[in-house]
Amino acid sequence: MGRGPVQLRRIENKINRQVTFSKRRNGLLKKAHEISVLCDAEVALIVFSTKGKLYEYSSHSSMEGILERYQRYSFEERAVLDPSIEDQANWGDEYVRLKSKLDALQKSQRHMLGEQLDSLTIKELQQLEQQLDSSLKHIRSRKNQLIFDSISKLQKKEKALTDQNGVLQKLMEAEKEKNNALMNAHLREQQNGASTSSPSLSPPMVPDSMPTLNIGPCQPRGAGESEAEPSPAPVQANSGNLPPWMHRTVSNRHQPMHDPSRSCDRILA
Repeated sequence: MGRGPVQLRRIENKINRQVTFSKRRNGLLKKAHEISVLCDAEVALIVFSTKGKLYEYSSHSSMEGILERYQRYSFEERAVLDPSIEDQANWGDEYVRLKSKLDALQKSQRHMLGEQLDSLTIKELQQLEQQLDSSLKHIRSRKNQLIFDSISKLQKKEKALTDQNGVLQKLMEAEKEKNNALMNAHLREQQNGASTSSPSLSPPMVPDSMPTLNIGPCQPRGAGESEAEPSPAPVQANSGNLPPWMHRTVSNRHQPMHDPSRSCDRILA
């Protein structure tokens, strides 16, 4: 009785599944090698396990060459089927070119930093030194130019501030002179107003003999007449030193006063 077809499905037992994966993987790699040798074909095989481990095989020394060829072929085939992706046909070549350029730039950068110099020859080291010297010259020239520009700007700013300071100082001096002139004028006005409104008064001269008024009992007329009235001459002599507005006061003060003795005589008579 013949063997029936085997139904393919996932192996539930973990150990059996791992053993089957190892056997089939080795058989697959063996078949790939056989077809590449027997038929002179370019074979690339990539296998990832359930745990993410990579297993690969390529008939050439580099897997990247076969993958680039696959990309070019796939782009060309799709470009024929779909004209809208014709521009994507050269993406593989562009990728290779840009990758090589990036590698060269990274290598040059490492050399500039002084790294990985063991593989360089004397001539290459001399060229690198000359390149570094030229770079340093350009850097120093640019730095000096920036410093000179900064110094020039600061000098212009200093000159502008000095001019502004001079202008402000002149304004302050003018304002100070103006204030002094106004103060002096105000003081002169105050002095002139005081001299006109309140003239200086000389102290009044007190006469040597001032008339006195004796109030007492009535005396006879003869006794009163025997006494002479005080002479106002000294007062008049001294009144010459008084201001005019005081002459009337002094003259009124020394007028003949009412004699009470005469009133008494009239009463006795």
